[in-house]
Amino acid sequence: MENPRPEKVAVIAEVKERLESATSVVVTEYRGLTVAQLQELRSTLRQSGGRYKVYKNTLVRRAADEAGIDLAEHLTGPTALAFAEPQGEEERGDVVGLAKALRDFAKTNPELVIKGGLFDGSAIDADGVKALADIEPREVLLAKLAGLMAAPLQQFAGLLQAVPRDFAYGLQALIDEGGAPGAPTSEPAAEEAAGDEPAAEEAAGDEPVAEEAAGDTEDQTPDAGEEE
Repeated sequence: MENPRPEKVAVIAEVKERLESATSVVVTEYRGLTVAQLQELRSTLRQSGGRYKVYKNTLVRRAADEAGIDLAEHLTGPTALAFAEPQGEEERGDVVGLAKALRDFAKTNPELVIKGGLFDGSAIDADGVKALADIEPREVLLAKLAGLMAAPLQQFAGLLQAVPRDFAYGLQALIDEGGAPGAPTSEPAAEEAAGDEPAAEEAAGDEPVAEEAAGDTEDQTPDAGEEE
């Protein structure tokens, strides 16, 4: 396209900027849709943070070429682009919400044809857009992720509670078996030790026998007078 008019240059620049900044772009053909249906589609897409714009194929092709994006195969017939644009500096566009809105609208309005588009700068076909639409909403995925993260934490907390309790049970069992250090001696063993005292007394009573034996020795010693 040689020396386009200024208004066309402005449209090309707009399309190029949207193609480069959008998280996702879906190329559609709207042939057969009424003005009222197009307005309903725009309103539906705005609820998911999307924007729906009708452009001439020649201008979209020029903008895509300047952005280094290949959309040529999708640019046939009356074309409109659906953009999932960022809602802030840190928030990405709702790609899934955009794809779901287009899919659901096409179910009741088959005149809307989804051809393909872009996702994070990579080209996707109509099946790729359908795959995005089948993904569960962001809130549901976050809730499931939170549940998966909470389950191990709950199990770990239960383990921490069980450790002191199990340790106490094990320690008490060890004490009951008499195996714990410092455990008191069982009463039967103490009674047996006390029962050995009479034997010690008997051993002490044997001392007179030793004295008698000493006396016998003295009797057997010859008297000095008898020898004379």
